[in-house]
Amino acid sequence: MLLFRSEPHVGRWCAQWNRPRGGTLNLEQGWQLAQEWYGDRLSPQWRAKTVVEAEASFAAIGLVGEFWKLAG
Repeated sequence: MLLFRSEPHVGRWCAQWNRPRGGTLNLEQGWQLAQEWYGDRLSPQWRAKTVVEAEASFAAIGLVGEFWKLAG
């Protein structure tokens, strides 16, 4: 994970290092994802999310697009 100060900064970094642009999320989305992903991790009933559940979690947070699709 890399942190950037703005969307244009992401673009400049990708161009400088000749890297494709991946998925991006803002700090609020990062916090929501952490809560969604790890919030129940210590529960005895915890189980790994299925691909469908994970993609639904991403979508609920606003993480959409090809980068966030897990299903092949």
